[in-house]
This record gives sequence, C-alpha cells and structure tokens, in this order.
Amino acid sequence: MRAEGAASFARVWADHRRGLPGWGAALAGITLMYLAFWPMMGADMQAMLDGLPEALIRALGYDRIGTAAGYLEAVIYGLLGPVLLLVYGIGLGGRVIAGQEEDGTLELDLAAPVGRARLYWQRLAAVWTLITALVAITTLAVLVSGPLFGLGVPTVNVLAASLAMWLLVGGFTTIALAVGAATGRRGIGVAAAAGLATLAYVFRSVADAVGVDVLATLSPFAWMLASEPLVNGFDAFGAAKLGLLSVVAAPLGAWRFARRDLMV
Repeated sequence: MRAEGAASFARVWADHRRGLPGWGAALAGITLMYLAFWPMMGADMQAMLDGLPEALIRALGYDRIGTAAGYLEAVIYGLLGPVLLLVYGIGLGGRVIAGQEEDGTLELDLAAPVGRARLYWQRLAAVWTLITALVAITTLAVLVSGPLFGLGVPTVNVLAASLAMWLLVGGFTTIALAVGAATGRRGIGVAAAAGLATLAYVFRSVADAVGVDVLATLSPFAWMLASEPLVNGFDAFGAAKLGLLSVVAAPLGAWRFARRDLMV
C-alpha cells in the first residue's frame, strides 16, 4: 500500500475513531441488557405471546423466541444489532465521500497526488474497518452473555450469525458510499441505502407473516437469517448473496466517481 493511499484511509479512521468507543459501548450495553432478560423470561415468554396473532408473531420473528437461539435472533440479530449498525454504517458511508464533497473538505485530499480510484477504495476500506470493529464488539458481548445468562448457543453459531450481519450491514453501507460517490449527494446515497434496507426488512417480515416466498428471495434480511445460523451454523450460499451487495455496488460507484465532474 503506497503512503498516499494509506493517508486517505488514515484520515477517515482519524475523523471517526473518536465516535467508535461510544457506539461500541452502546452496542455492547444494549446487547448485555437485553440478553440479561433471558434467565428471567426464557420459555415463559412464549406463553406471553400466545395471545398475539400468529402472523404478527412470525412477522416480528418471535415464533421461536422460547429458545435461547430464537430469542437471540429475534432481539439482537434480527432487530437491534442490524438496525443500530445500519444507522451508523449508512450515515458513515454517505459522509466519507459525498458529504465531504458537499462541504468542500474532499478537495484537500484530491489536491494531493492521489487518484480518485485509490481515494475511493481506501475510504471504502476504512469504512469497512470501522464496521468490523463494531460487529466484533457486538459479537464479543453476545459471547460473554452466553455463560453469564445461560444461553447455550455454540460459539461457532454466534460467529456465523455475526458474519451474516457484518455482510448485510457492510453491503448497505457500501451502497450508501457508492451512490453518494456516484452522484455527489450525501442525501441521495443515504436515502438509497436506507430505503433499500427498509424495503428488505419489510419484505422479510411480510414473507414470514404470510409465506410469500418471492419476497424472502428478494430480501437480504432473509438471506441473513433464513437458514437460522444460530441453530445451524454457517450458510455459504446466504453469505455469498449478501456479499454480492458490496461486490456489485462498490465497483459501480468507483467507476462513476472516477468519471464525473466533482463539486470541488
């Protein structure tokens, strides 16, 4: 890695590392707090949900909440973890190129002898590094919670679910960065990624509620959780589909960013 390329990576890291401890503490704290309820509720939670409509229970992912793996999926991997990480990642992805282009600070990096492609890929790598750190903190909190609260979910299955969540969040974050870099508009990048993520979540919820398989086929949230990684372990096919989000979006964004007029 050439020094000038590393400088762009380092700048993103330096600009955003101060917020990392706060986000990490929030994710770890929320994970520990919600998993601490498991010993008090456990199988009794299923009885509490018996009065709800069956379709609603499936839509919320609560149909297996009476088991430790089902509770962990419904609360952490199916809702809180992805939502909080997507808020962080999509905002970050929209900001590191398009946001700095809009406020004029991208000009400082472009004034150096660094090509657009190198700047783009280094910033994308920095964003993925920050996301990786937060997913790792969340995973560690889940692993610590296992023996503390008697979850009994195998470590390899937790790692499988975390890998899928990492690919999902990284994919939508890459879309935000790529669309923002392609258009020069942070708002467009954030809206595109957030809109697609919301649509994916709705598709999965509707598919679970009414059994519309075509919607599950189109939903990255279904690709992440349909194989029940907390029960069955790694799903190579689901991971490959999640990886395609980034594999397709990243080069398209780089291609367009290298060819358009910048607002600097």
